[in-house]
Amino acid sequence: MTTTQQQLQHLYWRAGFGPRPEDLAAGLSPRKALRQLLRDSEKVELLDSPQMRYIEPLTQFRPVAPAAGTPQSGMVTTPDQTAMAAGAESTQLPLRSALPAPPKGRNQPPLLRRQDLSPQQRKMQNQSIREAFYAMNTGWLQRMATSPAQLREKLTFFWHGHFACRVRRPDAALQLNNTIRQLALGKFSDLLLAVSKEPAMLQFLNNQQNRKQRPNENFAREVLELFTMGRGHYTETDVKEAARAFTGWGYTAQGHFVFREKQHDDGPKTFLGRTGNFTGEQVLSIVLEQPRTAEFITTKLYRFFVNDTPDPAHIQPLAQAFFKSGYNISALLEQMFSADWFYAPANVGTRIKAPVELLAGIKRTMGLQLADDKPLIVFQKALGQTLFEPPNVAGWPGGRNWIDSSSLLYRLQLPSVLLKNAAFNVALKQDENDIAPNLTRADRTFQQQVKATVKLGPVQALLAKTPPARQLAQLSELLLQTPIRPENLALIQQAADKVPAEERLRTMVTSLLSLPEYQLM
Repeated sequence: MTTTQQQLQHLYWRAGFGPRPEDLAAGLSPRKALRQLLRDSEKVELLDSPQMRYIEPLTQFRPVAPAAGTPQSGMVTTPDQTAMAAGAESTQLPLRSALPAPPKGRNQPPLLRRQDLSPQQRKMQNQSIREAFYAMNTGWLQRMATSPAQLREKLTFFWHGHFACRVRRPDAALQLNNTIRQLALGKFSDLLLAVSKEPAMLQFLNNQQNRKQRPNENFAREVLELFTMGRGHYTETDVKEAARAFTGWGYTAQGHFVFREKQHDDGPKTFLGRTGNFTGEQVLSIVLEQPRTAEFITTKLYRFFVNDTPDPAHIQPLAQAFFKSGYNISALLEQMFSADWFYAPANVGTRIKAPVELLAGIKRTMGLQLADDKPLIVFQKALGQTLFEPPNVAGWPGGRNWIDSSSLLYRLQLPSVLLKNAAFNVALKQDENDIAPNLTRADRTFQQQVKATVKLGPVQALLAKTPPARQLAQLSELLLQTPIRPENLALIQQAADKVPAEERLRTMVTSLLSLPEYQLM
């Protein structure tokens, strides 16, 4: 039987990115804490900053005539410069627009294709794109660690893997992320339709090439296999007919969904046993009418929030209620987190933390701040999960796939790097998902100390009334979701007794976070 504190910590880890000492000090019951999590996540706060709004100039570089008296030639403009030339404020670009349309009647210079750029221009372009993605990545990680809307951030993270998408354009990736976070706790039907119309997703799954008499099946196939029903619950004919329904779905250069009627196949289609002149929206509606879709989504949420091994006895009633509610995600999660079996020992401390959950959790519990956030990117790459860079359309496999000999070593080293400014040495693998995948080994090698600060005051306050001899045991109950082995407790106690009093707490915390048990939640 789990204690109330263990249940509370379990809820905070699964429905968010871990408990803070002040969360536990508040003394809420799990039921009250769940209501608080739901309330705090009602507000939507978009992920945005000027650094994240870089627009990839892949097709936006234009030759510019040099100004009078300027001897330079062959210059190119960035999209921000183009926007300013058109009278737009570059720092105020709306999130749902990739580039302001040029004023009517103004003659635009011809576009410079990427292959027409000089090597230096391409290098600058790649660096700008990388910087935008890094700002988005670290900005979101900070939000995970500090936002009161923990459940919304955790659901956004879940859907980020479910609707896995990797594109070169930061503006399109940011737009997709904000669409997901806005709808993450609403109706799955709304989320599915919105994501399906996102330029990033349409580009990633090639639907821009899906045209009448030349259908491209990629988008339709992934919608059925990965986003809604799961393999084995539709036929190849269903995929082909769905692809015909999605013909004409595309996007503009400004980053807006567009339906190109002339490219749409408006003939009769037979899909999942029904026949009609179906549109893409109607195909999605038919998919949502299948109880199998509710079961597929519920199972995936269960695996993420409860246990890697689905329990049909739990999933069936959840899926039925989810279907009857019109795919209400918040209601499903509330039912899941309120169930007695959610807090059963078999479901506590049994999931391996994803790399992002590990990093965000340390940041949240310890109030961790880095002097420079760039190492957070290195940690993610070394551990095998980089935000905005899923390995493929199926997302990250998760579970035991997170752990191999090298990643476990890095995981166990991380607390000393972050809490004791130890050096972190890693030669990252070649990354085909990176903007610049073919870096030299020297460019892929990170070997330096990481400067970081932590807030141990709240932890100290939580231990204030505990006798010194009992503090390590209580600290282990706070930081670990599984019981610590007696021999490890004794070794950590011995190490803590050897350091000055002012370093004792930091030593104990670092040692506990470095245990294999901390990898579980």
